[in-house]
Amino acid sequence: MSADNSPTPPARTRVALLGTGPWARSTHAPAIAAHPGAELAGVWGRRAEAAAELAGEYDVPAYTGEDGLGELLAEADAVAIALPPDVQAPLAVRAAGAGCHLLLDKPVATTPAAAREVAAAAGAARVASVVFCTLRFAPPTAAWIAEQAGRGGWFTARAQWLAPLFVPDSTHEYASPWRKEKGALWDVGPHALSVLIPVLGDVTAVTAAPGPNGTAHLVLRHASGASSTATLGLGAPPAAGGVEIALYGEHGTAEPPRWGESVTAYGAALDALLEAARSGRPHPCDAAFGARLTEILAEAQAQLG
Repeated sequence: MSADNSPTPPARTRVALLGTGPWARSTHAPAIAAHPGAELAGVWGRRAEAAAELAGEYDVPAYTGEDGLGELLAEADAVAIALPPDVQAPLAVRAAGAGCHLLLDKPVATTPAAAREVAAAAGAARVASVVFCTLRFAPPTAAWIAEQAGRGGWFTARAQWLAPLFVPDSTHEYASPWRKEKGALWDVGPHALSVLIPVLGDVTAVTAAPGPNGTAHLVLRHASGASSTATLGLGAPPAAGGVEIALYGEHGTAEPPRWGESVTAYGAALDALLEAARSGRPHPCDAAFGARLTEILAEAQAQLG
């Protein structure tokens, strides 16, 4: 108790931000800084000037390089990673080994072995982990997913996620090299699966076929016996861009509400991480789930060639 007998506020979780790109600037950093249970401990970046710029906006230390990463991890209770998946995976393993809880971006990695290594490291270190799939944590869609999973009786479903990131002359800030290389399957595929799997069950079979300009078409069978389809593209014409998800079954048709701002969704993911760390109960969208997503996407990728 303080001298005026008011309650001492609980200690806030110190969160290290690894990454300085558009997603880190627009979502990760502001969500962490605004969270009542968290404190931004510092920013680590592969480019010193980018780390200094973002850290300066929040008046926190900037770090770079191997030594800088070690220093920041020693100061942090958790890490939030906003980096390409195959950069993220080894850093997540290192962070878990340093005793930091993991707030990961999707996909966790682009090879099953690397994703399983992250999940194993989190388990061995007994740290909490959450993989940020936007619709799984945005309050409107999270509530909708839980409601539809509870209703059951779904026969089939479809998900369509199209964006114009890689059309001619595109200057979209999210048109990053890793997205160009790995495509929509790996970038937005986790979003679609993070909605379909909680409602319909794990994927038991996948068939994949290529479409125009890097689009991927998936046909999925689920543990519940239901089937689903997913159309994923980052090279769609601008007028065709958008997200559509629908479930079909004995209750008729169900479509999710709009999910709102990404900062709000990321704050909810941070809530989930802090609760998992406090309770010791794994969140359903943890590193193990992230590894399962990677396995499904890798199987689809093998068919796409």
